[in-house]
Amino acid sequence: MHDGHTDGRSADSVCAIDVDDLPDGLVVTDRDGHVLAVNRAATRLTGVTREQAVGRHVRDVFSFLDQDGRDWWKWLDTYGGLPTRTRHPELPLRTPGGHEMLVAARLVREPERGGQVVRVVVTMRDAGARARLERSRADLVSTVAHELRSPLTSVKGFTATLLAKWTRFTDDQKLVMLETVNADADRVTRLITELLDVSRIESGRLEIHRQVVDIPARVRKIIAGRIAAGEPEDRFRLEVYGELPETWLDQDKIDQVLSNLMENAVRHGRGTVTIVVEPNEWGVTVSVRDQGEGIPPELVTRVFRQFWRGNARRRGGTGLGLFIVKGLIEAHGGTISVQRGPEGGAEFRFMLPTGTPDFA
Repeated sequence: MHDGHTDGRSADSVCAIDVDDLPDGLVVTDRDGHVLAVNRAATRLTGVTREQAVGRHVRDVFSFLDQDGRDWWKWLDTYGGLPTRTRHPELPLRTPGGHEMLVAARLVREPERGGQVVRVVVTMRDAGARARLERSRADLVSTVAHELRSPLTSVKGFTATLLAKWTRFTDDQKLVMLETVNADADRVTRLITELLDVSRIESGRLEIHRQVVDIPARVRKIIAGRIAAGEPEDRFRLEVYGELPETWLDQDKIDQVLSNLMENAVRHGRGTVTIVVEPNEWGVTVSVRDQGEGIPPELVTRVFRQFWRGNARRRGGTGLGLFIVKGLIEAHGGTISVQRGPEGGAEFRFMLPTGTPDFA
């Protein structure tokens, strides 16, 4: 007779080497439902250890119930159904304690095509993670719709008016309308660029094209552009300390990081925006400081999340900028943090490794 408990120990010792690194919970049973192996993630999700589970029936240690309160294992029916059935779709199930999880199963047959079920592999995920992901996607759709509606309404309104009443407007009036349409088109383009950046960051498809980048020179160029656009010359101050190492970075993405942090300091802060560039043990540290109210300590952990806005009374932007900044810095192998600056405002500080062309 097959001894499920003895085989369970051997299967557990073999499986644990690999499956403990899986992010999802995994439970392996024999065809009758006796537990053979449990990985670390399953223990974390359910609170049931290997010692408590191996050798016992899955219903005694993982009592999953469907939305109608039915026994999931009985419903799985490893003996019934077509001999070609190999999987059970992921479903939201709950434990007797009310914790909800997403559970799926794979029926392992020998022989593989049409044979008897010899093992059942059960995977589980925290349903809360899916709920958070769905909320995040809903927020993204809502934000995109809101941000696109205003400029597109403006573009549609001005173009329709010009087409219908072109001869009634002076050249100066036409110029103002077309400049507004152009500005709103730029706004839509920026939003689409941000969304593409978010997609690449979340999917791990962000590409870094490295070259030698002079960070202080990039800061000076961005400051010059803001001054040319109307900012007062004394609004920005650049401080460079020590001998900076050679840094191999993606110039466009570093410009994006610097521009975003300086824009954030101007929009949400006050006074002079100070950019400090200095060497550290393994690369370069850049700090962007303002003299505004700063960020309350209880909000610091939210700053780099999607859709975070520093001041609800000062609307502007999508709330994706700092999330993108963090993704771009981390793609370079760096880190970023926010704290209270020496003059009371917010200080965003990021550190970048020197890098080499081998990373390109």
